[in-house]
Amino acid sequence: MSITTASPVFQRSKPQIPCLSDQLLARCAARAPGYDHEHRFFTEDLVELREAGYLRIAVPKELGGQGLSLAQVVREQRRLGYHAAPTALAVNMHLYWTGIAADLWRSGDASLQWLLEEASEGAIFAAGHAESGNDIPVLLSTTKAERVAGGYRFTGRKSFGSLAPVWTYLGLHGMDTSDPNAPKIVHAFVPRSSEGYRIEETWDVLGMRATRSEDTILDGVFVPDRYVSRVVPAGAAGLDHFVLAIFAWALLGFGNIYCGLARRALDLTLEAVKTRRSIAVSRPMSYHPGVQHAVAEMGLAFDPIEPHLDRIAADWSDGVDHGAHWPAKILSAKYHAVESSWRIVDLALEVSGGFGIFRRSGIERIFRDARLGRFHPANSMLTHELVAKTLLGISPDEMPRWG
Repeated sequence: MSITTASPVFQRSKPQIPCLSDQLLARCAARAPGYDHEHRFFTEDLVELREAGYLRIAVPKELGGQGLSLAQVVREQRRLGYHAAPTALAVNMHLYWTGIAADLWRSGDASLQWLLEEASEGAIFAAGHAESGNDIPVLLSTTKAERVAGGYRFTGRKSFGSLAPVWTYLGLHGMDTSDPNAPKIVHAFVPRSSEGYRIEETWDVLGMRATRSEDTILDGVFVPDRYVSRVVPAGAAGLDHFVLAIFAWALLGFGNIYCGLARRALDLTLEAVKTRRSIAVSRPMSYHPGVQHAVAEMGLAFDPIEPHLDRIAADWSDGVDHGAHWPAKILSAKYHAVESSWRIVDLALEVSGGFGIFRRSGIERIFRDARLGRFHPANSMLTHELVAKTLLGISPDEMPRWG
């Protein structure tokens, strides 16, 4: 089954940056099935994207990058997600660190200028936030952060470490409980040359296989103060500009990647039903009322995704002051994107019939990749809790009580 980028949505979305050309995207799309089938890291994609300058798109021009805003970066990620969602997802970890650092730099905070300079020189940044048993990543942590002379020592286990084979620095967080009445979250970056950690190959999973998101075991790894980016109160009280920017850049990036993936599923479906036939009907299945209804459901689910994502990303980039409502707005956009995308891909598999379960259909792989979107933080329960508390004016740190 062939696929082109001739759909209306992608005719409107012409490349904004020369480094993400149609030719590069086509090569990424061609390699995606092989990466998935072989459970292999997206090495060739990463080499091309790096050489093309894509890993520097969020770095300010003054520091060697292209200076794209969040709103611009996530639109490019949407395009990459359409062609190779696992590649876009893994790269998103690096892009969101550079984007956060760029936002701070433009606001006059040069605390992460070193990160931008390193990225400009080719360093790759990964994320170490996911932890088993912690449904509130970034704001809380099961990882221990212990203050020692000249820095912190981190002990714990991080999951979903995308870019595990290649990262130069691993951005992570841990909890300092030396004062039980005032626990702190410590955000820092571990250089790959550090001692006291190991990467454990655990990535044998349903979808998004090319990310190779292995576990990282921290055994008292020392991080010097120069790589400690923030020490903030635990919980929502620690939502300063840096922490909120993690939510904005990471989650809106996720949402746009799954939006691109959903669009690809829709395009594959539109192409397939126009040629699919049945002995029970005299014309292609595109004329079947049931198929038309399913396609309409897919279109109705897709249409609101892009405007929602674009609006929230534009508000962030334009400095709109949503105050305490910012976390809820970011979570809402991501939640709507991944839930609607999953609905679209599920319908695509249903409409494709038995052929859809074969790898050569393309739908089977997209179906597995799409399911992982709902695992990205925040999950459905936390999203509903935070959005409800925000609307009701209840502190996100307020513990629920029953009885």
